[in-house]
Amino acid sequence: MEIILCAIGKIARDQHIPAIAASKDWDLVATVSRSGGVDGVPGYTNINDALEAHPDVQVYSLCHPAAPRYDVAKTLIANGKDVMLEKPPGATLAEIFDLERRARDAGVSLYATWHSRQADGVQGAADWLKSRTITRAHITWREDVRLWHPGQDWVFDPGGMGVFDPGINALSILTHILPDPVHLTDATLEFPSNRAMPIAADLTFSGHVTADFDWRQEGPQTWEIEVETTDGTLILKDGGARLFIDGQDQNATGMGEYPALYAQMADLVRDRKSNVDLAPMIHLSDAFTLGRRKTVDAFEF
Repeated sequence: MEIILCAIGKIARDQHIPAIAASKDWDLVATVSRSGGVDGVPGYTNINDALEAHPDVQVYSLCHPAAPRYDVAKTLIANGKDVMLEKPPGATLAEIFDLERRARDAGVSLYATWHSRQADGVQGAADWLKSRTITRAHITWREDVRLWHPGQDWVFDPGGMGVFDPGINALSILTHILPDPVHLTDATLEFPSNRAMPIAADLTFSGHVTADFDWRQEGPQTWEIEVETTDGTLILKDGGARLFIDGQDQNATGMGEYPALYAQMADLVRDRKSNVDLAPMIHLSDAFTLGRRKTVDAFEF
């Protein structure tokens, strides 16, 4: 199948382009981006130019930041195209509800991707927890924003989500592996005095679940979820890539996060289905609704 990739930034170059190149399902035929492209395929700066030049291409993958993604997705759906959305699927829940409705009415596939759910250890964790009673769970998601988003001020602008940009990856795993849903009950969000979005968050959920997000960690990065049950303890490390049960490495393997996403998109397109799970975004929205604001030192890149 042919596909057009939109917004050729860091995530596109690091993950999407290699995943498409390695896939037996996809053939990258063009890009749409205001900066950068891919050698060997036509590049456009406007989505309408791509639609006009490639009327037979059915599938588009969007890597834009969340804020501008809605208008591009709406245009594509109006033209009868299947759309794959990088996480988070939009800047607001209302946007995604609207895109879901439009896709349903147009009879096209819409895929709201959560790449961290495809990490090697995640499905094994979900399978193990399915028949067990959870007594406590804690997320520690601490990384260095200067390392992952160097100089990218937009991550602290409205719509950029701040520390929830990586934190929503943890929430996407949590909502996948827990056998029963939880809801947020309390939150404290730390906002740098010169920024519109938080740099850290402490979250408390029902079911004895807590989370610690921080974007100021230097040195080794920490992406870990620990779940205690009446039958033992499960730990997901390295963003879900490694699964430990009672201290034993389960040596989980898989095809990789983004290759798995593109394999799922191929299945959705073939079956004429959509997959739009908004559970992680609901937790994020609740955090901004319930969260107490705490002002902390100014942050500069």
